[in-house]
Amino acid sequence: MSNATEAGARRALTWASALRRRRGPGSPPPRARIDRTLRRAARHWPFLALLTAGLLLRVAAMLGYRSAMWFNDGFQYVQSAIDAEPHIVRPNGYAFLLQALEPFHSLALVVALQHLMGLGTAVLIYALLKRRLRCPRWLATLAAAPVLLDAYQVELEHMVLSDTLFTFLITVLVTAVLWWRTVTPARAAAIGLLLAAAVLTRSIGMALLMVVLVYLVIRRIRWTSLGVALVACALPLAGYATWFHAAHGKFALSNSSGPFLYARVMKFADCHKMDVPVEEMPLCTEVAPRERPSSQFYVWGDESPLFRVPGDMFSNDKSALAGRFAKRAIVAQPGDYLSAVGYDVARVFFWKRTVYPDAFTYNLYQFRATTEPVPQWAEPYVTAYEHGSGDTRVVEPYARFLRFYQAHFYLRGTMVGILLLLAVAGVARRRDWLGPVLLPFGVVAGLLVTPAATAEFDYRYVVPAVPMACLAAALAWRPGRPGTARARPAPREDARPAGPAVRDTESAAGPA
Repeated sequence: MSNATEAGARRALTWASALRRRRGPGSPPPRARIDRTLRRAARHWPFLALLTAGLLLRVAAMLGYRSAMWFNDGFQYVQSAIDAEPHIVRPNGYAFLLQALEPFHSLALVVALQHLMGLGTAVLIYALLKRRLRCPRWLATLAAAPVLLDAYQVELEHMVLSDTLFTFLITVLVTAVLWWRTVTPARAAAIGLLLAAAVLTRSIGMALLMVVLVYLVIRRIRWTSLGVALVACALPLAGYATWFHAAHGKFALSNSSGPFLYARVMKFADCHKMDVPVEEMPLCTEVAPRERPSSQFYVWGDESPLFRVPGDMFSNDKSALAGRFAKRAIVAQPGDYLSAVGYDVARVFFWKRTVYPDAFTYNLYQFRATTEPVPQWAEPYVTAYEHGSGDTRVVEPYARFLRFYQAHFYLRGTMVGILLLLAVAGVARRRDWLGPVLLPFGVVAGLLVTPAATAEFDYRYVVPAVPMACLAAALAWRPGRPGTARARPAPREDARPAGPAVRDTESAAGPA
């Protein structure tokens, strides 16, 4: 045998020995490990089948509408990403994502990542319910199905908009809070950072901030961990507000709350029932409430009374003036305000989608046979980002299939209401009013009520609430003997059981 052959044989024996040592004496061979992995995956075949169907729907969207679909806000996000300055209307969280992806110059990459976020949202829901909370596979699969198969979910993921990122962030946040039985300072910091990211992605996250903090207090986590979560959330928000102040002269996350609240009250505001100062009189209108257009007209419409006041729409002075007028209307007409908010919340649960707030906006949420070109003012920004045209190209037959699918397969508003009723019924059955279902249910309430209270109803605002509604219903009906709720409050996470022999391993305050 030659020296080269002997050396090769020795090297092969050495590699084989190293591989055996790495695997250990009891480790199965690679083929056995693969077979075991496949058997485990086969046990989850219903969810994997739906996951595959959801993936195929998203591939059809990528092929049928290239490279992305647009909503009006999307052009402003791209502008903020190119200019690298805080937008005056909405926080820049989504623009930060666009900035991170800008070197690739691909809107297709942006929407592909959003489609992966949509799939990831479903995986998180299934994993939380099946693996952590021990729900049956069929229940966990049903809870994840709307995210995977809802046509409007897929369409929203294919638009240059913040909603998909926001939905993914709150799903990660809720999953983390419910997964961790104890909230250590490091985990509390992660929760705080996720909260800050959600708030900076969409300002409605401020309502969810209160929901999560209240739930953590109910779980009786250590005060030190709660403080860490607050600090971890506050620091990024304070830093952003400082940046916003440097650009716009106001310590805030945006400067749109005044005009949007003004638009909300203009569905009912009657200056004859209010004590209106002289400087606010231009904001009044003599048009009867029943004849007034949708609320968004009073922000974006060319004939909005806000244009009677000098200055830009979202200038500091005009925003403050609009906010004072709106608060005055709410105080003078609280019943009308509650009625307007209640009706917009009720719209969520209508069986059929109606053309609202106008035909143009409604059609933007549809897979259409034709699409509008990029507006002239936004074209330089989109071209700089894409290094090419940003116009949406409709490609058949994929687009035709998606139009058919969207006409028949989506979660109707009444179904969302049924999910919430199931959650309430399940909680009543278990008599566990302060259990884990409280967190996703509170998130749903914040997502549905806050827009109606501060701006107006929009179908776009309902889609991010659907995953949490499904999670709340599944949590409420997870296995467990009814009537086994805690008879007394759970011990604090920093409480120590009596007796030196008992170890404090994990809190009982977390989800069972």
